[in-house]
Order: sequence, then C-alpha cells, then structure tokens
Amino acid sequence: MSAPLVRAEKLSRSFRLRQGLFAGKAEMMAVCDVDLAIDRGEAIGVVGESGCGKTTLGRMLLRLLAPTSGRVMFDGQNLDDLGRLDLRRLRRRMQMIFQDPFASLDPRRPVGRQIADGILIHNLADRSDIVDRVAELLKLVGLDPSHASRLPHEFSGGQRQRIAIARALATRPDFVVADEPVSSLDVSVQAQVLNLLADLRAEFGLALLFISHDLHVVRHICERVVVMYLGCIVEEGKAADVFRGPAHPYTRALIAATPSIRPQARRNKIVLSGELPSAIKRPSGCVFRTRCAYATTTCSETVPTLSRFGEGRTVACLRAAEIAANK
Repeated sequence: MSAPLVRAEKLSRSFRLRQGLFAGKAEMMAVCDVDLAIDRGEAIGVVGESGCGKTTLGRMLLRLLAPTSGRVMFDGQNLDDLGRLDLRRLRRRMQMIFQDPFASLDPRRPVGRQIADGILIHNLADRSDIVDRVAELLKLVGLDPSHASRLPHEFSGGQRQRIAIARALATRPDFVVADEPVSSLDVSVQAQVLNLLADLRAEFGLALLFISHDLHVVRHICERVVVMYLGCIVEEGKAADVFRGPAHPYTRALIAATPSIRPQARRNKIVLSGELPSAIKRPSGCVFRTRCAYATTTCSETVPTLSRFGEGRTVACLRAAEIAANK
C-alpha cells in the first residue's frame, strides 16, 4: 500500500489573543492534536460548525500557516524541514481555492494575468505559450478564452469561482484545499461548480480537501468525511457510513439538523443545549460534553481519543458503542 500524499501528525495551532487593556493575553486553541492522511486522488470532506478549526487545518496542510506543534508531511517530505526556496518549488503541487472569489482575486488586474501568475512563477511554460495555456484553462472551467482580458468585477459570482479554480489548476497541482468554494453561490451555480470539481478531480487525479458546513455538498463530492468540533476530530470514516449511521453524538446532531423534505427526518431533529464553548477556556475531558445528552462524570475526567468503530471508521467518544447499541 502506497504512502499517503499528505499526512498531518499531532497537528495543533494556537493563537495569542489580547483580552483587554488590563486583562493581558490569552491562548486560543484553534486546532488540537489532529492526525489526518490523504491519499492521492482522494476527496475528503471536513465539516463542523463555524469556528471549529476547518480553515485553520486546511491552511496548515498547505503551510500557509505554521503549526504550533506537530508536523505536515507532503509526499514524504516534512514541510518544516524545507527552506524558503524548496517550499516555494513544492507549492506548485499544492493549491487553495478560497471561499470568497471576489476577495481572493485582484480587482485591478485582468483575470488572464492572474491565472498566468503560477505558470510564470514556476516556469511551467514559455512566455510565448502563456496565452494558449490561459485559454486552455478558461475553456477547462467552462469560460470563454476571450474573457481573459476582463477584470473580476465583470463576472458573476459563479464565474469568478470558476476563475479561482482555473488559477488553482494552472500549476497542475497534486493537492487542492477547497475552502467553502460554493457557500456564497446560489443552488444552481453550486451544482455547476461541484460537478466541475468532480470532473477535474477525475481527470487529473487531484487529492482534494473539501471544507464545508453543507453536509449535502460533502456527501455529493467526497468519499471520506472528517467531523471537527472545537479544533478536534470527533469522527472520521467513509462518507456513506458516517451519513447513514453517525456514531458520535455531535455528528448525529449535525446530520439531524440538515434540512430534509422527509417528515420523519424533520421530527427527529436533535437540539443541542447550551452555547459553543470558548476555544480559550476549553472544557475538561471531552470537549463536547457540555452540550452532549449522553455525558457522564467520566466524560469530564477523561479525554477521548479516536478509536476504531467498525470498518474503516474512528470515533472520539467514550460511550459510542453504548449509544449505538441503544439507538
């Protein structure tokens, strides 16, 4: 069995925050001890509430953000061991599609030049061939090559996201992090962009980390899903298995909260009690216990680790087997 393309080992990231003029600084733990492996050509969805650490994790995997502890291995290389020039060369193989295409595109430069930046920086084509490469990329994402001279504001939201995808694919990467790439688009355009990503992944063999809060989208495009809560992975497994029979109480609540046209699903919604805890003052033991209907005293004293739960699935819950047996 070949080694994974991307591997995160005990990855953590904290931020120092100033609480007030006299209160001093506090430490916020955004991602805590995450282990994750992504194979070549695999699509993994990362889901969870806003603020759970999804984007921070994605940025660390690309070394856009340095981890506080832990390491990221890319194709067998430790990113922490690479110098600036070596890391720059490796960046050709890893790209990101940002959530807001209008904010991530330079409003003063034609989109064709922005797509060409990665090609020029990494010397992937002669300057005489750049126009043809940009035209090829625009056609690949379903846009007219003649639009290369236009500015970002001349395009719709869906078209701008296609441009962002073309820019990410310009260097022919092996790994792409897509950070909520369709959350700002209407449903019909979402479907177009998702189908485009699926087609491109199949054609180029891309490994994809798809960050989203929309479970329907993740189920459509990903083979595996990772559920995060307060910076921790609480469940991981094949998307079909997780959505069919969620094992962690938080995953059950997320799936139950997903809009459905089925009356039975609407009746079985799970309402979480309490507020999302602060990442500055994390609960002792299980981070989810303050909102969990199944929490016991043991949950406040013991930190659950990801343990095997059936075939190809791991769950961080001390009572997962008991909860599953009594469903």
